[in-house]
Amino acid sequence: MPLIFSYGTLQQDDVQLATFGRPLHGHSDELVGYELTSVRIDDPQRAAALGKTHHANANSTGRRESRVQGMVFEITDTELAATDRYEQLDGYRRTAVTLASGKQAWVYVDARS
Repeated sequence: MPLIFSYGTLQQDDVQLATFGRPLHGHSDELVGYELTSVRIDDPQRAAALGKTHHANANSTGRRESRVQGMVFEITDTELAATDRYEQLDGYRRTAVTLASGKQAWVYVDARS
């Protein structure tokens, strides 16, 4: 089953219930070679609905000492497709990464970065 690494909204219970229909259970891990940045939410209606003007984004630095804290979750292939749809609303793309734990996972980053 696929693993996803979340450093943002996919850690929230309400987002998990809306996206997967269930709460996810995961554990802490780190994304190596990335740093946390933010990207502006361009759609004013989306920003209003979310109650914020910016999203978190993991930006690749290529430096081993750069780390982003987050959670890793095991999901089904159907849930991975649902995650793609959720993340694409805000212009994020899926990319494969190796976490600090050595696990292979998917992470979503802003497609413009």
